[in-house]
Amino acid sequence: MPNPRPRSRPLMIVPVLVAALAILLASSSTARGLFSRVRSETFNKFTTAFNAPKANLTTTISPLQATATANLTSSKMGRAPVYFFSHGGPDVQYNTKHPVYPILQAIGKEIVQKVKPKAVVVFSAHWQATPSEIHLNNADGKTDLIYDFYGFPDHFYKATFPATGSPQLAAKIQQLLIKNNIQSKGLKRGLDHGVFSGFNVAFPPNTDRAITVPLVQVSLFKSEDPDAHYRLGQAVEELRDEGVVIICTGMTVHNLRDMQFSWGDPNPLPYAVSFDNALKEAVEGDAEGRLDRMRAAAKRPDARQAHPWMDHLMPIYVAAGAAGKDKGVQTWTLHEGSFAWAQYRFGDVPEE
Repeated sequence: MPNPRPRSRPLMIVPVLVAALAILLASSSTARGLFSRVRSETFNKFTTAFNAPKANLTTTISPLQATATANLTSSKMGRAPVYFFSHGGPDVQYNTKHPVYPILQAIGKEIVQKVKPKAVVVFSAHWQATPSEIHLNNADGKTDLIYDFYGFPDHFYKATFPATGSPQLAAKIQQLLIKNNIQSKGLKRGLDHGVFSGFNVAFPPNTDRAITVPLVQVSLFKSEDPDAHYRLGQAVEELRDEGVVIICTGMTVHNLRDMQFSWGDPNPLPYAVSFDNALKEAVEGDAEGRLDRMRAAAKRPDARQAHPWMDHLMPIYVAAGAAGKDKGVQTWTLHEGSFAWAQYRFGDVPEE
């Protein structure tokens, strides 16, 4: 995939119109709901202007799922790459004119048609478990969706994404976590919008880019610890040798509080550029020093501006940890107001 020069354009997410509300957003769920209602009320106007208890690991699995997971454990293939998606908001799957839309489409096509995974494991910014324990979905069958957002148009809450869980793959992940001294708990949980919104673009159902293999979502820690998340990625690295694609979703810059300052301005806020660029340098250098560089990036003066809470940053540390010695490459980015949309791949795409 080409790596064009980063672009800047007006922010395409509905703004926070009141400064006090934006400040409250960082710490109050009530404020988040109010923010979303403001966003909902202006959604149509905006788009018009823009477009003119712990589950049992021995659960009986279905014959179809047993076949899929048996293939996973018995068939070796080339080492699968690791991906980081900047996933955007719940509107990303509907905003076909946003520049990230064709980028996610192309990445999905690469994964399905070239990598051809046996299964997918996904880590999302929108699932943080506890500071010391990882949770993962170990349920069988169809995976439900969690509409973890408020105040959007009604059709956002009717979104679908077909995904099938795998208790056997979840058990394998838990074995790897135990081996690496990471506490974990299996449970039943749906996919949050950090997964299904972007995945509906990258892997649209009923197309030649649809995901038809097992998909297991794993949580982050509820922390801003780069080292802990890097180790989490290292713990699951060997899944790649069994044909499992690891996808981590977040944003490389994600500051909801500052949306008010960038609305209508074609230029990104300074930290959206500086931190995104610094993160690129940290990721793309030699693998041996990558953790040190990425740890330093999270301590930069502009890091807290780029991520008032680092939930959307931690997934790239998981991705980098899972990369092992493989090189990381930023395949695309966009600086947009108080956001940056960089996409990364770690490791090589198999030759056709």
